[in-house]
Amino acid sequence: MHTTGLTIEPIAGLYEGGRLGTALGEARARTLAIYSHLDLASLEVPRIPIVNPPLWELAHVAWFQEFWCLRGGAPDKPSILAGADALFNSTTVAHDTRWGLDYPPQQALFAYMAASHDAVRESLAEARGDRYFFKLALVHEEMHAEALLMTLQSLGLPAPALELGEPRACAEKPGDIRFTGGEFTQGTRNAEFIFDNERGAHAVTVAPFSMASRTVTQGEFAEFIEATGHPAPSNWRREGSSWLARRFDRWQPMQPAAPMIHASLEDALAYCDWAGRRLPTESEWEFAARHDAACALRDMIGGVWEWTSTPFAPYPGFAPDPYREYSEPWFHTHYCLRGGSFATTPRIAYARYRNFYLPERADMFAGFRTCALEAR
Repeated sequence: MHTTGLTIEPIAGLYEGGRLGTALGEARARTLAIYSHLDLASLEVPRIPIVNPPLWELAHVAWFQEFWCLRGGAPDKPSILAGADALFNSTTVAHDTRWGLDYPPQQALFAYMAASHDAVRESLAEARGDRYFFKLALVHEEMHAEALLMTLQSLGLPAPALELGEPRACAEKPGDIRFTGGEFTQGTRNAEFIFDNERGAHAVTVAPFSMASRTVTQGEFAEFIEATGHPAPSNWRREGSSWLARRFDRWQPMQPAAPMIHASLEDALAYCDWAGRRLPTESEWEFAARHDAACALRDMIGGVWEWTSTPFAPYPGFAPDPYREYSEPWFHTHYCLRGGSFATTPRIAYARYRNFYLPERADMFAGFRTCALEAR
């Protein structure tokens, strides 16, 4: 598993003994560190769909952990912070309203984050049997940590003082890796933690196909832009005959051999049309990731999120978990991405994990890998 910049322990054995408590503490420390260099009280964040007000998102992470781990998802049990449900429940608090709510002072919000987290850790230490909600709270926080980094990138704000890593560059020409296809079981049957959209493992037959050994690079995408006039990414700009790319608040020369990043599905499809290629289906991507015995596919896990051509849809027999809003509202409007990015923790970056975004979104740490047309 390639997980540049991350030192968090692998999935196996994570939820045993005190390891889950340690992981919760590490996740909270990372969450706080991502915004610790900013003056959040005076930071003006535009009201746009792809970001949240920073204090709202931090408090939401704490609220979610408290709501599920201490209150069992029961709204009739009061929060440690009076009125927290009306402020930080993402299901009921409309996105556009989050900029104008009457929040407690920043100091009180951070005190709530600390007090609720301490209470959760104490509850975990006494818990017997299934620890599902504690596991859910952990991965939920880690997903938001990546979203916080996406916000810093989207707004051109300075990077935190963390080792974030980079997707690895590759100057070699890509080659197609041939897969003979066949039947395999897509999804997950047994694991220490499973998301509801991943449950429902089922037999899928994949026809023979050929997949590129690496993702499309920034240099290749620049050639496509120059040849077609396709709009450049929002974090690119032209300087003479060269391209600059913005990483957080710093402009630097575009790296031709580095994976394309911040690509939308629309960008990926347009590139494929130009290159005479196609995107893999979600099933092809998972098949390849799990059957690449020779490790010929470069950085399938932990490089950049990789778009597939498959709409996000339920697996057979889908039933929502208690946190119903995780998957169900997004079926059939979003598309699947696979593999995780350099900013994704190993608890999420694995071959069966299904990420999903709207096709026009390009703020994620996402690129794409192509397949040959003639293989279909």
